[in-house]
Amino acid sequence: MSDALLIREDSNGVCQLTLNRPDAYNSLSMELMKALIATFDEIAEDLSVRVVVLRGGGRGFCSGHDLKQMLGEGEEEYYQCTFDTCSELMQRIVNLSVPVIAQIHGVATAAGCQIVASCDLAIASDKSRFATPGVNIGLFCSTPMVALSRSVSKKHAMEMLLLGDMIGAERAWEMGLINWVVDDEHLEKKTREVADKISASSRKAISIGKQAYVRQIEKPLNEAYTECSRVMTENMMTHDAGEGIDAFINKRKPNWQHR
Repeated sequence: MSDALLIREDSNGVCQLTLNRPDAYNSLSMELMKALIATFDEIAEDLSVRVVVLRGGGRGFCSGHDLKQMLGEGEEEYYQCTFDTCSELMQRIVNLSVPVIAQIHGVATAAGCQIVASCDLAIASDKSRFATPGVNIGLFCSTPMVALSRSVSKKHAMEMLLLGDMIGAERAWEMGLINWVVDDEHLEKKTREVADKISASSRKAISIGKQAYVRQIEKPLNEAYTECSRVMTENMMTHDAGEGIDAFINKRKPNWQHR
């Protein structure tokens, strides 16, 4: 495997990003977080990408922040910079114009669990495990809480945050943290099937819809409907909406132009 902290592979509209710190369970060093931010910025401008798959190399998905690096620095300014950078990364995932799918094997803990909660979809191996265990080391998972509380119910989020226990994939699915649990040997196949299905749709429509979802979810009901009525009107004016409707009426396959 490459020495790069982050490995990017593109194929048929699917961009696969592999966290590549296997000896450290892909913990989020400052360098890895900055590499992810830079890559998401590149993807945002790359119209050939229609969906992103985020996965971990080695034995697990991501174990959270690199605590050894943080303690080695040992200064308040560095800690603030670390958590600010992590927050910036999570917002890049949420605000990216194309969907991001987490492909999880092994552990996804603390900021690793935060990544899963920030992604649009999550597919996990039946052997994967999840936790926000900061309370066990005197460091409450406050920034992971932001993503977790927007992904699962209040009581499920507080269960994970207050107990800090490791939960299995089935429990994570019951909570709504992940979408699918599959046999470990089928994880990559299932992820690719989901990614390919999204990639086959209009990038323009998906982008409009994802960004509208992020904007409307925190609005009062009437404001959300006002916003999304405007968005659907905007969407109707695109080339792909006209193409898709015509293809549906005439029972043919649409020819997306992604505009």
